[in-house]
Amino acid sequence: MICRIWHGWTSLENADAYENLLKQEIFVNIENRKINGFSGIQLNRRNLVAEEEFVTIMWFVSIDSVKEFAGDDYEAAVVPPPARKLLSRWDERSQHYVVKEERGMKK
Repeated sequence: MICRIWHGWTSLENADAYENLLKQEIFVNIENRKINGFSGIQLNRRNLVAEEEFVTIMWFVSIDSVKEFAGDDYEAAVVPPPARKLLSRWDERSQHYVVKEERGMKK
């Protein structure tokens, strides 16, 4: 299992709009792509007083699955134009980790 971690930041004013965009459009579009080996996505949000930080964690069965999502340069961030309008900054590169163990992860 591979987890792909990415960070983006918004102004306080854009935070709710960005969260809604992720949930209602971007995540739906990712799911609709039916990427072979895509296992899910998590959205995390944190207030940093002057801005909001968002962290997405995507789960894939292999790097090949990540490449199907992001392309051959699979570490490059995938930030659609509507998201770029709401974000003040973001990671240009995503981090990928091999999941070595999972415990107690219940939904």
